[in-house]
Amino acid sequence: MLKKLKRLIDVKSIVTLILTISFAVLAVRGAVSSEQFLTVFTTVIAFYFGTQYQKNVNVKEDESNE
Repeated sequence: MLKKLKRLIDVKSIVTLILTISFAVLAVRGAVSSEQFLTVFTTVIAFYFGTQYQKNVNVKEDESNE
C-alpha cells in the first residue's frame, strides 16, 4: 500500500492528474471544445501509460539479466 502511494506521488502522476482535472474543468465550463479536450487528454494518458509500461519492461529485463 505504501509503495503504491509513493508511485502516486511521482511527479509524472501529479502532472497527469492536475492536467486531467484542469482540462475536465475547462471542458465543463465550455472553455475548450470536446475535440480539444479529447486530443490533449489522449496524448497525456498515452504518454503516461507508455512510460509506465516501458519502465516495467526495463525492470523485468534487469531482473532477468541478474
